Amino acid sequence: MVDASDKHKSERATEEVAFLSRLAGGLAHEIKNPLSTMAINLALLEEDWQRGAEEESPRDARSLRRVRTLQREVQRLEHILEDFLHYARGGEVNRGPVDLSRIVREVLEFVEPEHETLGVRHHVDLPLKLPLVLADEDQIKQALVNLFRNAVQAMPEGGELLVRQRRAGNHVELTVTDTGVGMNDGEVERCFDVYFSTKKGGTGLGLATTRRIVEQHGGTIAVVSDPGRGTSFSVTLPLVVEIARNEPAGEEIVVEPVSVEPADPAQDIEDA
Repeated sequence: MVDASDKHKSERATEEVAFLSRLAGGLAHEIKNPLSTMAINLALLEEDWQRGAEEESPRDARSLRRVRTLQREVQRLEHILEDFLHYARGGEVNRGPVDLSRIVREVLEFVEPEHETLGVRHHVDLPLKLPLVLADEDQIKQALVNLFRNAVQAMPEGGELLVRQRRAGNHVELTVTDTGVGMNDGEVERCFDVYFSTKKGGTGLGLATTRRIVEQHGGTIAVVSDPGRGTSFSVTLPLVVEIARNEPAGEEIVVEPVSVEPADPAQDIEDA
């Protein structure tokens, strides 16, 4: 039997966390607004300096470099705030039947131009006609963006990004593998911790947000990594017990669970 005082304390703690999340989110928005104003004005300053490039003096060149340095710092702060807001929002997950393969393809198409400029090549294995998953599409897209960003940051000289999806009993397993710098055991153990990052410019919130999103969906996320060879993240999400697309109407598929082992990044790279 749950003690009434314990229940009250739990409810109060939940309310305090929700209040702090709203407070932090509001503060981040207040900081983001002047940053956006700064970014606009710095862009205008850069245009002014570039117009006089034909008669550029050493002083003008120094000023332009400083403007661009400020632009990079503003962009970095905006990126930190954006990650923080995604983490602080949390909130209710509005799940519905969605095609995970379609969502993955859309996100990959969105990030592909940037990845190409960074020398990152995509290798994609997304089987057609997999059953639907029960998910909040917007949140799953955010989780995927975080995983792909993490992979690209691990490959500063370019490399291979392998994205694979398969059915695993009553789940769909999505594996994201990179050929980057990898992580040691200590880094693997801490990679989902808030504000822990081994990457230059990393906020330490991307993977923490991804794990929370996956767990809110009743899924799991696992990671294996080999220093110097790459890292593989495996996400499993529960399927919708659905009417089979290729079966007579009214006949249900019964989904049997199977165990899911994290992917081996070295094996994925060899198989690609």
